Amino acid sequence: MHRILVTKGSCPCPPVAILPFSPAWTQGSCRVGDALEEVAAGFAEGDAHVIRNAGGRATDDAIRSLVISYKLLGTREWFVVHHLDCGMLTFTGPVLNKLLAQSLEPAVLGKSGWEDRGQGPGSDEGKFINWLEFDDVAGSVVEDVTRIRHHPLVPKDIPIYGYYFDVHSGKLVEVPEASKIGAAG
Repeated sequence: MHRILVTKGSCPCPPVAILPFSPAWTQGSCRVGDALEEVAAGFAEGDAHVIRNAGGRATDDAIRSLVISYKLLGTREWFVVHHLDCGMLTFTGPVLNKLLAQSLEPAVLGKSGWEDRGQGPGSDEGKFINWLEFDDVAGSVVEDVTRIRHHPLVPKDIPIYGYYFDVHSGKLVEVPEASKIGAAG
């Protein structure tokens, strides 16, 4: 891990945008919330825009927010941050679609996987959504940085860094392949 020095330019707006995991996935003794503190270490209030969604994925809406942050607010660096033991690792799209078809009430993660204990009705509309689940945290960071880097609205001169938060060690770990892909050029 390396320290990142961020300085504000003449624009009074935040110079950094961070696309982290969603804290909605934290539970019990999980220390995922510490990642935001580490990412934000050294930043003063207002120095960073934090764009959150489930899994920290580079969705169209997240990219829209990054582009606005750059174009209108002067952001100069972007970070994609996922975390180990993410809830997005616990299901597949077909599993979630089946759960939603059964009921719209919360499901429970049991010993044999997700179980729907709710009473119907459910909805088949989930089949029209790409849930962007993944089975490899570092790989998902690479995938998201790649998607952002190659988006036609993303300037080539803005650096995009890729990290994941190790919830076991409490460390923020760079994904070198992602940062290489995201290098300004």
